[in-house]
Amino acid sequence: MKYIGAHVSISGGVENAPLNAARIGAKSFAMFTRNQRRWVSKPLKDKNISKFKENCEAVGYDLRHVLPHDSYLINLGHPDEDALEKSRTAFLDEMQRCENLGLQYLNFHPGSHLNRIDPDLCLERIAQSLNIVLHGTTGVTAVIENTAGQGTNLGYRFEHLAKIIENVRDKDRVGVCLDTCHTYSAGYDIKTCSAFEKTLEQFDSIIGINFLKAIHLNDSKKKFESRVDRHESIGKGSIGLDTFKFIMNDPRFDNIPMVLETPDPSIWQKEIKLLYDMID
Repeated sequence: MKYIGAHVSISGGVENAPLNAARIGAKSFAMFTRNQRRWVSKPLKDKNISKFKENCEAVGYDLRHVLPHDSYLINLGHPDEDALEKSRTAFLDEMQRCENLGLQYLNFHPGSHLNRIDPDLCLERIAQSLNIVLHGTTGVTAVIENTAGQGTNLGYRFEHLAKIIENVRDKDRVGVCLDTCHTYSAGYDIKTCSAFEKTLEQFDSIIGINFLKAIHLNDSKKKFESRVDRHESIGKGSIGLDTFKFIMNDPRFDNIPMVLETPDPSIWQKEIKLLYDMID
């Protein structure tokens, strides 16, 4: 079964996220657990935590289908020691918030070398950061999102993700979220069913399909191999509809959160219906 949703608002409290997701007919959802534009936020209150769980149960969300995202400020491979420590502290806080909410995943962008350290060293730092944070938490899996490769961001090659995973000690608590826009922009062809199949074969041989924990469903404003991260609404970008029909009918994407991050929230409900209507 497919579990499609969108990245919804937590305005007014995290407990509102499942209600916002239910209003658009989502069967999964993503969210931030705090203000993602700040390094430090107040701890979640017990009433917010309990109400979040109550609302998830009330509108029928299994917590395995919730995909929280960390702050974009965090860089787990930062070349500066003080900035690296700041990122690790913030990421630990995010993991602990997920732990308190009973969530199983935390989705994050791997990190950037900022042209100041060797990319391989940056990848090792990211893995070391994960080892530190995983040791300090329980139950939550760190889900690495592949990137478009814009600027100095790492994670745009499957080999980058494989190297991080290779250096993470607890491999039961690390996984990957494939973003369709990022994958295409990074130079992996997914525009046709046959092309996507070849890309998935690469993913499986380099990383392992067992590490696939989630997917972001986004079309791309930019052309193939642009290395630019610009999302577009489903079917309105350079990827087109065929890719998404392939995804909707492939059992490898069953039972994982599949989340829209497309730019127009006013049509998320229509996009969700469009995707479900693609199922043969």
